[in-house]
Amino acid sequence: MLHDPNRIFIFDTTLRDGEQVPGSQLTTPEKIIIGEALEQLGVDVIEAGFPISSPGDFKSVVELSKVVRAPIICALTRANKGDIDCAAEALKFAKYPRIHTGIGSSDTHIKYKFNSTREAILERAVEAVKYAKSFVEDIEFYAEDAGRADNEFLAKMIEAVIAAGATVVNIPDTNGYCMPEQYGEKIRFLKENVKNIDKAIISAHCHNDLGLATANSIAGIQNGARQIECTINGIGERAGNTSLEEVVMILKTHQSLNFHTNINSKHLYRLSGMVSRMMRMPVQANKAIIGKNAFAHSSGIHQDGVLKHRENYEIMNPEDVGIDQSEIILTARSGRHALKHHLERLGYASDRVDLDYVYDRFLTLADAKKEIKDDDLLLLMGVDAEVSFKNGFKINQLHVTCGDQSSPEALVKVTYNGADHNATAIGNGPVDATIKAIESITGKPVEIKEFNIHAIHGGSEDVSKVDMRVMFEDQSYMGYGFSTDIVRASANAYIDALNKFV
Repeated sequence: MLHDPNRIFIFDTTLRDGEQVPGSQLTTPEKIIIGEALEQLGVDVIEAGFPISSPGDFKSVVELSKVVRAPIICALTRANKGDIDCAAEALKFAKYPRIHTGIGSSDTHIKYKFNSTREAILERAVEAVKYAKSFVEDIEFYAEDAGRADNEFLAKMIEAVIAAGATVVNIPDTNGYCMPEQYGEKIRFLKENVKNIDKAIISAHCHNDLGLATANSIAGIQNGARQIECTINGIGERAGNTSLEEVVMILKTHQSLNFHTNINSKHLYRLSGMVSRMMRMPVQANKAIIGKNAFAHSSGIHQDGVLKHRENYEIMNPEDVGIDQSEIILTARSGRHALKHHLERLGYASDRVDLDYVYDRFLTLADAKKEIKDDDLLLLMGVDAEVSFKNGFKINQLHVTCGDQSSPEALVKVTYNGADHNATAIGNGPVDATIKAIESITGKPVEIKEFNIHAIHGGSEDVSKVDMRVMFEDQSYMGYGFSTDIVRASANAYIDALNKFV
């Protein structure tokens, strides 16, 4: 039945099993947005809903069937004619429709859920598949609680439903009970003991109650399953379902397994954020693949290793999952290499910066703030910009006079390479006068392209941040300055840009 025995089909049930999480229900328009994104991602099957459960679910399956054309659109039912009739009606616009029907297979479900017998349950399973087959060709059968089912009876059930017309057989670990070796052995038992198993695809549907959903799904395909049922971010009832992004990246990273999917993994991070926002389910920071810390490094040893060679501490390229780059988080545990990396990213050439001096000041700030952001680094460099640079320009004194009856005048004393220089200048305003005075000392013709003043927190006594883009010899440089005095902040920004140039 499969043209490529190593192709793994991705069955996404975010819109059905994932949406069963309390407080995470989606409207039909929201389901369509996510469905279109799943189509772009490259999933093979979208389980769009459980049509008999509510008018809203029925409508969502109908409308999604009209819009999404490449993947199979699947609708869930129980093993009864009313459910199947409803699903068939909801799927009438689907280009590739699939009815997903089934019933319990474990003795626990048979006795305590259905108050029935194995023989009666087997008969209901076969009847459901045959009836669904009268509406659509593609029928998936789920043997609920297969993880705890007797393997001999499970094999008998699977063989019977395939004979009745099932094209896919879903072996759910409904309660997340199995260990990986147990689940893998169950799949292998079916491969070896169901005579017509080659007529259907075996599907792994695992839950995460013991944190084993992904491991069990991988064990399933290693033993013969060729479809994985999963959700974005691993959402789902109780502890959730198998995480789509995890199984996809496991197969991509471990190429020795020799399996592949049709997923364009570069869409994973964007889709993860979309699902998280729409379903009001935040993604934990340490979530594999798409958590905010998945490619973040704060340990100095790790930062140094990553900056030297990414693969020292990363087994995946962040760009492969749609993240621009790894994050080097600056904390008191960060080393000089990480600080140097961030300073260079902000335009401070390492051969011009007194890194030992800046690093000592950085550690003091990091102990107080815990995590250092770009503005903190700019403040670090800008408040005392002159001494942060080797042999840079340093303002020793700045005196400005201005008023209604006189033009603004600035007196500036600057040290450069051990020599002191003084200058005065008149300008259109105090900042203009200050810049002209500094320019007369440096002899560097400058053109200011951008000049912005920001209050850090607000209030007349607040520290002001000035960022200034200037042109020196046809090259553009950004300078940053901080001070409670706007004129001094502007002078610091100018000197910051000048020191980057020289």
